[in-house]
Amino acid sequence: MPPTLFEARRAELLTGVIGYIAEYGLAGLSLRPLAAELGTSARMLVHYFGSKEQMLIAALAAQRPDIENAFADVCDPETLRHRLLESWSANTSGPGATSTTVLLQVLGQACVPDGPFSGYARAAVDVLVEALTQVLHRIDPAVPDAEASATLLISGIRGLVLDRRITGDTARTDTAAGQLIDQVIHRYR
Repeated sequence: MPPTLFEARRAELLTGVIGYIAEYGLAGLSLRPLAAELGTSARMLVHYFGSKEQMLIAALAAQRPDIENAFADVCDPETLRHRLLESWSANTSGPGATSTTVLLQVLGQACVPDGPFSGYARAAVDVLVEALTQVLHRIDPAVPDAEASATLLISGIRGLVLDRRITGDTARTDTAAGQLIDQVIHRYR
């Protein structure tokens, strides 16, 4: 069934929200300038999303890749290495770079106790860790601490993405990402 006009407009606005935050940042985000940029009003944004926080969470959810399916067929270390390097590239300089920039800002905001993004951020981390832990168990169930290895990969890569955004040093962070991936996957060969 085709989306309703409401659903179609909401989806269009969500894409615009991600682009706006990537360009102007999350700190100090105000609905009025955002709405003006998107060709609507602050009142309509509230109508579509309920609140600024709900709008941001919906925008991120709409942009989130399907992590479970992205790694569902991975059963060997080389395929995992290849998939992780593809993901690194897509999220640093490819189609996912804009969403990744916004996600990093939301994760920073989620560090505030009882902040509006704490639940979303926790769920985002949990989904990644669980998906990668399952892959590592499939590759070699005998290797201990698959969850710790998954956490090391995810947190390390997230840190490298942040480093790249701050410094702009693509060569150094590309090399570091490759080394991190190789070091963790080495245990599963």
